[in-house]
Amino acid sequence: MKDRQSIGLFDYVVIGAGTAGCLLANRLSANPENRVLLLEAGGKDNWHWIHIPVGYLYTMMNPRTDWCYKTVAEKGLNGRVLDYPRGKVLGGCSSINGMIYMRGQARDYDGWRQLGAVGWAWDDVLPYFRRTEDFKGGADDLHGAGGEWRVEEPRLSWEILDAFREAAVQAGIPAVEDFNRGNNEGVGYFHVNQRRGVRWNASKAFLKPIAGRQNLVVATNAQVEKLEIKESRTTAVLFNQDGVSKQANVAGEVVLAAGSIGTPHILQLSGIGPGEWLQKIGVSLVSDVDGLGRNLQDHPTMVLQFKSKKAFEMHRLNNPLQKISAGWNWMTRREGVATSHIWEAGGLVRSHDNVDLPDIQYHFSLTGFEEKGSSFRVTQGFSFHIDLLYPRSRGRVELTPSDPYGKPVIQFNYMHEPADLTGMMNGVKQARAVTQSRAFADLNGGEKGPMAQALTDDEIKSVIINECATDYHPSCSCRMGYDDDAVVDEWGRVHGVASLRVVDASIMPRIIGGNLNGPTQMMASRIADHILGRHQLSPERARFSFH
Repeated sequence: MKDRQSIGLFDYVVIGAGTAGCLLANRLSANPENRVLLLEAGGKDNWHWIHIPVGYLYTMMNPRTDWCYKTVAEKGLNGRVLDYPRGKVLGGCSSINGMIYMRGQARDYDGWRQLGAVGWAWDDVLPYFRRTEDFKGGADDLHGAGGEWRVEEPRLSWEILDAFREAAVQAGIPAVEDFNRGNNEGVGYFHVNQRRGVRWNASKAFLKPIAGRQNLVVATNAQVEKLEIKESRTTAVLFNQDGVSKQANVAGEVVLAAGSIGTPHILQLSGIGPGEWLQKIGVSLVSDVDGLGRNLQDHPTMVLQFKSKKAFEMHRLNNPLQKISAGWNWMTRREGVATSHIWEAGGLVRSHDNVDLPDIQYHFSLTGFEEKGSSFRVTQGFSFHIDLLYPRSRGRVELTPSDPYGKPVIQFNYMHEPADLTGMMNGVKQARAVTQSRAFADLNGGEKGPMAQALTDDEIKSVIINECATDYHPSCSCRMGYDDDAVVDEWGRVHGVASLRVVDASIMPRIIGGNLNGPTQMMASRIADHILGRHQLSPERARFSFH
């Protein structure tokens, strides 16, 4: 075997410089006695499209910034294979996402506690949301100010967005001013992670301010190959950087923050996971953790498109001169359509009267669009993304038998459970009802696209099966807990392997009702405190781990 170049001994090695990894590197290196290594498989976040908010349309499914994953053929979607973007750049998905800042419902976290995640109820996590936040509206009982994570209102306020909100109210959905106060049912404008019209990603928030720390090493283009584990303790990280095989030795802990796809992939390559999976493809088993890679959850989404009777500035962006004008406006004033993330407004609604809390999320766009391969064209229209927030279907992430070091097998089993299909159908019906409200009378030019001709329940369900996609919110593939299928404890420590944690959305016990970037950051902040000794494991839990 080719000799590896040792790069030294570190107290902490953080794998993945996304939302969680950047924050962890910041917190763990605050003590100058801690030597910290942050490994990122992607490159630096110095491409202009990352920072122009509307530019995320050019970063997704672009190998420069995206892993460009694909799902397997999804049986519940008539065998369709879906594109599945994941950030491959400093900042991770916070560098390529839609910048929506949401925390989820208070009852999501209270539900985690009921599932056995001790210390993760709403009252426990709220201080961590507030701690990192720099809310433009200032601090109060639920928001923070002065933290690293900038949260602002969108800079666009157009007639069509206001009409959406008024139409939803006319359809019986309450208006809400703030989706981040714990009870978030209603419609309104989303908060965004921007600072004065520029994307605010995790790299800007947590890495750039500490670039001078001598005890922090940030390595880009560093692809982790496996963890070295001896006598059930993680001792080194083996990785390849620019074609050179390297090794980082670990005095303290390895913290995996590679996301709900990348983290289980690395763990399985290291021999941690379901024994039947690993042994079948010849990976030496280190620890049989049966639930690792299972329980994968996501928010499936259905897009409805409508014609608009009126044209707005966004609708003219196919014209090269309009693009130049928009770019100049952004460069000189940080204003205009280039500050848009396409989905400025939305809402949380109930799919029917018998659900306990909103289970559908709307993302409303002030434009229609056409996608063909990598090309994207706006159209004179408006669009609804309809997300199913609490799907019952469960998927998996596992090594590809023919190429374990290649891209993993990703299967979500969308619409496998009939209740998911019914919930999505109800969401479609409600969205249509909103567009029929009086407030949309001067704007709604009629529905278009495959769903336009679907009137009966069976017809609507058929279109969902053939058109439903994903809102790119993978989670729960390494979920926390203490039952037989759990992978980590409530502090992210992997059951059965010492000096190894997982800190990203993969450890969520259940997917939350909203976008995942904010909650992932909160989890990293809270577990960072535990690593640094600010929390203690309860005595009744201590017997489950080596620590």
